[in-house]
Amino acid sequence: MAVKSPDFGCPAVFVSRIDQSKWESFTVTADDSSFFDRLEAFSGSRAGKGGLVTIKDSNWLLTVVLNRQPHFYEQPKNVLVWWGYGLFPDQPGNFVHKPMSECTGREILIELLSHLRFTESIPHILDTSRVITAMMPYITAQFMPRVRTDRPKVIPKGSRNLAFIGQFCEIPDDVVFTVEYSVRAAQTAVFGLLDIQRPVSPFYKGQHDPRVLFDAWKTLHRH
Repeated sequence: MAVKSPDFGCPAVFVSRIDQSKWESFTVTADDSSFFDRLEAFSGSRAGKGGLVTIKDSNWLLTVVLNRQPHFYEQPKNVLVWWGYGLFPDQPGNFVHKPMSECTGREILIELLSHLRFTESIPHILDTSRVITAMMPYITAQFMPRVRTDRPKVIPKGSRNLAFIGQFCEIPDDVVFTVEYSVRAAQTAVFGLLDIQRPVSPFYKGQHDPRVLFDAWKTLHRH
């Protein structure tokens, strides 16, 4: 469709540079709370209540996310689930000297636990954990550099029965990577095509919030 008309945007901008838009994630199912307990003690926060920790010195730029437990319906009380991801999966690890994309789940855990200096706990955590990895080649494709016309309007010019919804249509001043963006796209499509006189759900404009502006000013002048 985009080949036939510029009104349909330029999809190639978002799908042609996988090396710049991919992450790798991993989900861990643990048989006890060993990792949760260690990370909570390490970070000084109640990590098990829900938290995110990024290891800025990691070549993979690893982040660990500890969700509130239980995370799944009817999850056994002795089982905990957590997940993490790496933003640079093609870089060699600091401890496991191979790209994250070539590592097993066990090797990813070793890299993470080594960064956290949980060395003495590695054997136990490995033996009581199951890891599922997932490569996500287009996870940040929405953020690829673009011009305004690279994303089609929700309702292209002259369209009476076709609309675009989701993360790759153009909604002025809105921010992608949220559920709300997709909801507003769907509202725009339905209300527009069916001539329904209802406003699209408003979105928060932090750049006009005095509190946000003041916090930004303080951050800029922090020494």
